[in-house]
Amino acid sequence: MTRTAHLIRTGMIALLLALALAGAATAAGAAATPPDPSRDPSPERWAKQVEAYEARDAAHPPPEGVVVFAGSSTIRMWPDLEKTFAPTPVLGRGIGGSHISDQVHWAGRLVLRYRPRQVVFYAGDNDVAGGKKAERLLEDFKRFIAAVRKGLPEAWIHFLAIKPSVKREALWPEMAKANRLVTEFAKTAPRVTYIDVATPLLDAGGRPRPDLFVDDMLHMNAKGYALWVPLVRAAIEKAAREKAVSGEAPGEAPGGQSR
Repeated sequence: MTRTAHLIRTGMIALLLALALAGAATAAGAAATPPDPSRDPSPERWAKQVEAYEARDAAHPPPEGVVVFAGSSTIRMWPDLEKTFAPTPVLGRGIGGSHISDQVHWAGRLVLRYRPRQVVFYAGDNDVAGGKKAERLLEDFKRFIAAVRKGLPEAWIHFLAIKPSVKREALWPEMAKANRLVTEFAKTAPRVTYIDVATPLLDAGGRPRPDLFVDDMLHMNAKGYALWVPLVRAAIEKAAREKAVSGEAPGEAPGGQSR
């Protein structure tokens, strides 16, 4: 091998080695980079689920004026939702894994199309798990309210407290902070209620009760949902008795919930 050829070969090996090391470093850096909570995940990832609900509506059209339960998997997995709240007509339109921002995006097709008088809303759990802070959740909830009120200015919106869970216990302080922010907001927001469904899931020491969750320790079992039903029903029935007039002075909802 000539000296020139040797130098070329040595140079190529060094270049390839440098490129390989640079690629490995880039991959390692990417793997260590946490998700950016300032950027919402694309709501289009739920398009097929929304279309599935629309196909169900086409086959079995729901009546207008139902109470729509919207939000994440806590809504989607609610057992026997329609039977539980009978004779009040209700409709579950939950999307598992969704953020509040997703619900804002799809509000027209998951909420407004049914012309509900009331909306029961649960989301925020996945938001905190994705790195979003309590203040961001409050702002996104306000955006959801605005999206609903744009088409339904007289609708009542009930915010179900973000629930504590065994799996996400480390995130509970941020979730609890978001709940407090929504509580304060609901005290002055017309036709908005905060329903404290979180406290019943905690034991005397303030920790999530494992007996209220399925095996994944994230989603509730029937026993957990049973604790929610009377609180949610009371809020729905109270709102149904109220005259939903824009600008109505805030008051006190059942069980000490802010209206």
